[in-house]
Amino acid sequence: MAKVNLNGLFPPIPTPFFNGKVAHQQLAANVEKWSKTGIRGVVVLGSNGESVYLSEEEKRNVIGTVVKSAPKDLVVIAGSGCESTEATLKLTCDCANLGAHAALVVTPHYYSNQMTGKALMKHFTFIADRSPIPTILYNVPKFTHITLAPDLVSALSEHPNIIGIKDSSGNIQLLSEFLNQVGKHFDVLVGTAGVWFAGLTLGCTGGILALANITPENCVKIFELLKKDEFEKARKLQLKMIPVNKTITTTYGISGLKAAMDMLGYYGGDPRHPLLPPSEKEKSEIKEILQKADILTG
Repeated sequence: MAKVNLNGLFPPIPTPFFNGKVAHQQLAANVEKWSKTGIRGVVVLGSNGESVYLSEEEKRNVIGTVVKSAPKDLVVIAGSGCESTEATLKLTCDCANLGAHAALVVTPHYYSNQMTGKALMKHFTFIADRSPIPTILYNVPKFTHITLAPDLVSALSEHPNIIGIKDSSGNIQLLSEFLNQVGKHFDVLVGTAGVWFAGLTLGCTGGILALANITPENCVKIFELLKKDEFEKARKLQLKMIPVNKTITTTYGISGLKAAMDMLGYYGGDPRHPLLPPSEKEKSEIKEILQKADILTG
């Protein structure tokens, strides 16, 4: 099994729609543009990809489009987590056959009270034992209302086919516990741009950041500055990005992220229903935030 390098930045890319259908041509154009910004790879079918609104066929077609349009050196990570273990494994294998390099597997959460450490250990181990590509754990309590415990992540990090975790909790204490307890060759990835600087200084090897969809250059710059120990420059740039990240995640979510993409030369388009597009007033507020951060000029 090929080694997957998670050292760097990965935008969790949105799925573009046109008249309610997946816009494959626009998706390919977005991937081509992102690939020239210094990112390490892309995450497809994540939370920002509206994967919960896609059919199984659409998911596979989206992966196929991204793999075909991505340069050979761009790592493609597929969000293959489903509610059942069997469905997750099937989608993971299908994504692998389509050319994905790794699978990002979110915690099953519909029966949250029964998702004990024992149940999750069995779930992730079953998949990792059988997956033809490496597995990355996905901790996103905001959506699942389940937090992966550090001792569970530590145990899973010893599995040879579980290579990392994306932590989107935004909790520095939890992130630190992961870093303290996981195995040597296990990558801990920052899952929210609000703690990008902090996570990297603590020892995270990379990040999967929604912010990187609209300003990958600035996210990459923070990463590169910290590699050169230019902490003050990185700190200032991080602080400048905080209002932007809040706008496209907490305040307006995927709808706001897509609107910002449209303003910056990518194709965002509307989200899929029941999500609503932003109003003209909200678009104006998003534009103002981007201008203040020097991301959008004019």
